[in-house]
Amino acid sequence: MKRRKWFYKCSTRQSLLILILTVWLLSLLKLLKVERLLFPHKGIYFVEPFLSSSLFVKNKYPHLRSHVQYEINCSSIYNEEPVEIGKSLEIQRKEIIDLDDDDVVAMTSDCHVYHKIREYHLKPISLEEEKFPLAYSLVVHKDAMMVERLIHAIYSSQNVYCIHYDQKSSSTFKHALNNIAKCFPNIFIASKLEVVEYAHISRLQADLNCLSDLFKSSVPWKYVINLCGQDFPLRPNFELISALKKLNGGNMLETIKPSSSKRERFIYHYELQKMPYEYTKVPVKTSISKDPPPHNIEVFVGSAYFILCREFIQFVLESSIVQDFFEWSKDTYSPDEHFWATLVRVPGTPGEVSRAAPDITDLQSKTRLVKWNYLENHLYPPCTGTHLRSVCIYGAAELRWLISYGHWFANKFDSKVDPVLIKCLVEKLAERQKEWVGLSSEKRFLHRTFTDVSALQSTHEWSLQKKS
Repeated sequence: MKRRKWFYKCSTRQSLLILILTVWLLSLLKLLKVERLLFPHKGIYFVEPFLSSSLFVKNKYPHLRSHVQYEINCSSIYNEEPVEIGKSLEIQRKEIIDLDDDDVVAMTSDCHVYHKIREYHLKPISLEEEKFPLAYSLVVHKDAMMVERLIHAIYSSQNVYCIHYDQKSSSTFKHALNNIAKCFPNIFIASKLEVVEYAHISRLQADLNCLSDLFKSSVPWKYVINLCGQDFPLRPNFELISALKKLNGGNMLETIKPSSSKRERFIYHYELQKMPYEYTKVPVKTSISKDPPPHNIEVFVGSAYFILCREFIQFVLESSIVQDFFEWSKDTYSPDEHFWATLVRVPGTPGEVSRAAPDITDLQSKTRLVKWNYLENHLYPPCTGTHLRSVCIYGAAELRWLISYGHWFANKFDSKVDPVLIKCLVEKLAERQKEWVGLSSEKRFLHRTFTDVSALQSTHEWSLQKKS
């Protein structure tokens, strides 16, 4: 009886040990991504695997040489042709693998090679653009390849770019962005970096750090635009500055009167607390009521994203009223969603929007096109990608709609959801930039020729008069 008991116990222990070792081995194989090497054709789509010429990337994906990728015709995607849209939907169903942060480090380690790979030297620019530089504040925290694509899409040599990465970001992500910044004279990392927490004052502080650095820059920029890592432009630079000139020094952002639920965000004191889910810390409402805002400021709400004139930024950085309002906002929920919307309504500010003026909604403001799932089939067509916290991550079938809607930037994009949309949007913007710069050059050439001919005619007429 004892022998049987001992044998049973021993057998149970062995089975448990085998089970633990099996689970451990499977986890290790998954971590090493061995199944991709053993089954390279099993439903995988690689996003721009040969973007980098580095041996690191080539050695990392050796099996791609025999892997057949889809050939995508972006003109057909733009024209919403069913066959090409069908290809993009099939790609969405595959396991999409994009270059990771290590790949971006490798790609940007040699600036000369990096510039050549990404063809920065071929980006066309017009005289109008040279005379109207812009500034960008990029507050990012993950996915270096998507950040790199965003920078590449908005880059123009006369502009200036500040990158603020979260202090909590991985060391590889930081390394990748430091490499990118080192490769350009007009891209830099913010001089002061924050540990950014969700819906906290630290998110607003990150933008303010970049704005302060940008204002000290020697580049005489006219407007500043803030973006995050999942944003993308819907207009090439030439079209964007043409639209900004029409603002005549005004600002472009959402600013509306708060609903009762939004008022809850700033009439009570919030405390940053640890949470056992996606965001480690979140501001939590207390029962403590806040004092009214200083200087009789009326609070408006809107988006965290803006397009603001240089004079307004100078006011923000130098005004004691703004500093007092910033201090008051520190214990509110998501202060970046009321800070800018309120300040543009303060009487006397550059590019002021009167307090009595009607609401400027997110649909009226051109700063950011966001597709909310509860407004689909009502204000917008359905999302053809996927949703994250009620926001659409766009799919390729929305390319034409995105470009034609009228906004200047949009959110959200993710190469691991739909790489075709990003590829085709980049291609379309590059085409339009080239066309506009070409037309601009022709107009300038024609104007110069006309001026030169007029001058010659005048000289000739003067000579004839002199002779007579």
